[in-house]
Amino acid sequence: MLIYYGTKNEFNQDVRKGIISDKIVSLLKDHYISSDTPSAVGAFKNSLRCMSVVLENKNIDDRVNVAVEFQIPLTGLRVDCLVSGKDHRGNDNAVIVELKQWQDAEQTLLPGVVTTMLGGNPRRATNHPSYQAYSYATTIKLFNQSVYENNIGIYPCAFLHNFPETKRSKIDNDFYRDFVNEAPLFLENDIDQLSEYIQNRVSIPDGGRVLNILDKGKIKPAKALQDALLSMINGKEEFVMLREQKVAFETVKALVETTRRSNKKYTVIIQGGPGTGKSVVAINLLCKLSKYLCCYTTKNAAPKKVFAAQLRNGHKTMAYINALFKGAGSFIDTPSNTYDCILADEAHRLVKKMMFHGENQVKEIINAARVSVFFLDEDQRISDQDIGSIDEIKKWADHFGSTVKMDEAINLKSQFRCNGSDGYLAFLDDVLEIRETANKDWFDINYDLRVYENPCDMKRDLKVFNDINNKSRMIAGYCYPWISKNRSNDDGVFDIEFPCGFKAKWNFADGGAIFALDKNSFEQVGCIHTTQGLEFDYVGIIIGNDMRYENGHIVTDVTQRAPEDMTLRKRNLKTESERRLADTIIKNTYRTLLSRGQKGCYIFCQDQKLGDYLKNRITQLQRQNAN
Repeated sequence: MLIYYGTKNEFNQDVRKGIISDKIVSLLKDHYISSDTPSAVGAFKNSLRCMSVVLENKNIDDRVNVAVEFQIPLTGLRVDCLVSGKDHRGNDNAVIVELKQWQDAEQTLLPGVVTTMLGGNPRRATNHPSYQAYSYATTIKLFNQSVYENNIGIYPCAFLHNFPETKRSKIDNDFYRDFVNEAPLFLENDIDQLSEYIQNRVSIPDGGRVLNILDKGKIKPAKALQDALLSMINGKEEFVMLREQKVAFETVKALVETTRRSNKKYTVIIQGGPGTGKSVVAINLLCKLSKYLCCYTTKNAAPKKVFAAQLRNGHKTMAYINALFKGAGSFIDTPSNTYDCILADEAHRLVKKMMFHGENQVKEIINAARVSVFFLDEDQRISDQDIGSIDEIKKWADHFGSTVKMDEAINLKSQFRCNGSDGYLAFLDDVLEIRETANKDWFDINYDLRVYENPCDMKRDLKVFNDINNKSRMIAGYCYPWISKNRSNDDGVFDIEFPCGFKAKWNFADGGAIFALDKNSFEQVGCIHTTQGLEFDYVGIIIGNDMRYENGHIVTDVTQRAPEDMTLRKRNLKTESERRLADTIIKNTYRTLLSRGQKGCYIFCQDQKLGDYLKNRITQLQRQNAN
């Protein structure tokens, strides 16, 4: 998505007039992106003034294109500055320039990671600028099919315009050499060198062709983790670690590699909302730590079944699969420090006991591993039995003398689902009344979001996408009794029926297939238990009567949940705390379901007033976006 763009001449004029930062802040605001803090305004003003000096090179035509804050498709990430056009051979190219105001930085022991002053913290771990620019360029190549088809060259670099030459060795040395070779570093005295670097790649105008392809080109489907798993296990790098993902990945990897020598225990807490790449980081670590005794665990059965099925299709043995992927209740009798690393994904779903076995899954995982890693989002707690919280993890880490690693540097923030729309998740928080948001009228909903009058029309539209690649599914809140359980799929008995003629069973009542993979599963409806931890291209969500719209507010009703639903065991809520917990769990459940789609989410509400409310809110935002 383009924010600010124009020719080199127009860009330089805006800088000279002193209006560049105001323009960019205004344009970001038009796209419902807040960036008007004093630090952001100062960064735009100072960094872009320096870029203007770089572009004063007379050998770079005044009509080449310059874009600022270009948002990479399917992500919430934005490129600081991009210069596009042709080189002297007529090749179409774009130069990515990562701009930093840093005056100092320190080398770490982590590849691609440095520390510098960020947010007032003088020792904050973050991406090395060259790695960041390289990862952005690689992501554009991965997501934009038109870049490949049109043979467009993407050249990343980093410009640290306040960084003195005397400190170069801190960030430009053999330890970071691979990344600096991929994306050269230019410091405060390197203006001429950067100018030449751009000139050699972009010096001739192209009428905006490259910029248009970057913004409007054919976007490749973002690969779902379950589809990439086999090639990752076989050593192929399917996902480039971005921003905090890279810091979290390298932090855990380094701890595992050193913990045997130090004979210490570590517990790492990595927080992240839906679509921020928690599972991607976890699976990448599992693959890269293959020489250690390491396993992936989750309480959710659905991801384990899907991962196992994908690996079996790749001819991996069940013994191999079972060694890598374990249920969260597998560590009850495991001796202390048996594993070098246990990666606990969806850790918010951990419980005390499973079928009366075990004592506490958080305790058992920390005990069993030298390095225990908990990936969690407390807003995805969907059962009154879920105990995976930061406080619970810290309590047991202290009990076992395990050092806790948790800070902002490894909290995952960037959105890679829901078409990269950070605003969509904020919109869900606001519209479901989960929490107040800063500005309910300024959400960037760059996402296919629709509300339907009936589920038949929703299913019809979803089927169009599912027929392409079998990656669209219908999912519902657990409000409908499972009357087809233990019956055959063709016996004419259905669990969910509506007057329009919609009839469906809960996901594979006969237990004969995997909902996320089987080609016939589109005709059935999934629930939170078969979809949490997975992602699809498009999802159709049926919101039952456990959530309604009354007297201008969202209300929840635990009595409307199906008897088989064990996420809320108490139906007669007597205390205020019990009622608040039930309200939180029901809203968290729908927030989780509504964020399963990478490209779009279609919604049908059994309560017509709720459907009307959601449709009005969405229509209002879409009109604002269109303007």
